[in-house]
Amino acid sequence: QVQLVESGGGLVQPGGSLRLSCEASGSIVSMNSMGWYRQAPGKQRELVAAINTEGSANYADSVKGRFTISRDIAKNTMYLQMISLKPEDTAVYSCNMNRVFPRPIGYWGRGTQVTVSS
Repeated sequence: QVQLVESGGGLVQPGGSLRLSCEASGSIVSMNSMGWYRQAPGKQRELVAAINTEGSANYADSVKGRFTISRDIAKNTMYLQMISLKPEDTAVYSCNMNRVFPRPIGYWGRGTQVTVSS
């Protein structure tokens, strides 16, 4: 069983930056896909950014050019660098990792609050 713990959230002014971290309790080498999701009050959870084993990343249109997903396999950690933050980025951000072998399974963190407000 792998546990994921997010950190780095907080209150930031519009235009500011934050870096979220998602640390896994075990090795992430076997994870086939990893991503960051967010859910704002009254809205459905949405995929913000994803990265695969080859390091190829995809982003939601709303964050392209502002958010960057990355991972450090040696540290068992995934990151989400966020710049030029907007009030509409306010949400609970959660990390997700998925493994196919030996059986399909997904892991979720509890989330970290990001609030963009002046």
